[in-house]
Amino acid sequence: MNLNGNTIFITGGGSGIGRALAEALHKLGNKVIISGRRAGHLAETTEANPGMESIELDVSYPESIRRAAEVLVVKYPALNVLINNAGIMEIDDASTLIDDDLISRTITTNLMGPIRLTGALVEHMKKQESATILIVSSVLGFTPMAMTAVYSSTKAALHSYSQSLRFKLRHTSVRVLEVIPPWVRTELLNSSEEPRAMPLDDFIRDTVVALATDADEILVPRAKFLRDQQGSQEASFVNSFNEQLEQPPVLA
Repeated sequence: MNLNGNTIFITGGGSGIGRALAEALHKLGNKVIISGRRAGHLAETTEANPGMESIELDVSYPESIRRAAEVLVVKYPALNVLINNAGIMEIDDASTLIDDDLISRTITTNLMGPIRLTGALVEHMKKQESATILIVSSVLGFTPMAMTAVYSSTKAALHSYSQSLRFKLRHTSVRVLEVIPPWVRTELLNSSEEPRAMPLDDFIRDTVVALATDADEILVPRAKFLRDQQGSQEASFVNSFNEQLEQPPVLA
């Protein structure tokens, strides 16, 4: 992916990975438009990054997606990069009845939102000389975290969707990249101070380096191990992984 001179729209750009990635790409000389549900977070981010702009968008509502897409193609005709980053993560328990509202909002936000937004903008992207659609999934789509079964399932589905989208767009000017983060220190699951999680600045630095390559899957070194555990020994690895997560972190 060319790292400068783009017009980039990123969902969930007011906090966490979304904000950090938006700021990194902004500094590289791209026109960056962020979106999210929380106007205060958007304002804080754009004020801290002169030249960055924002659009309020709730990806869980089709009408919000439709309105945002209409504004984008008119106001930013050079739009050529879409980053589907917005997502939510909540604790659940697959061994018992999972709250239906949790199921609905997680699937609607994490899976249906990116599919709908991509569909709303893909025809515009095809008209660009060079365009990129990035979908942020997670290593938990490959090695699920049992205490977030619904979240992990949506990330596995996003990986599948990314593969299908890449195949269908293979003869167009649009590349499809999948960003596969490991556990990163963000507000998701209150992980900002979690010692087992990767520092956000380190993750963004390594991700930008990977974006400059020809790789379709954007993986920082820490994510590769969990990405590659599928196979005949997958079940035993998933069990071991989740048993380790149940143990308290070892503080240095």
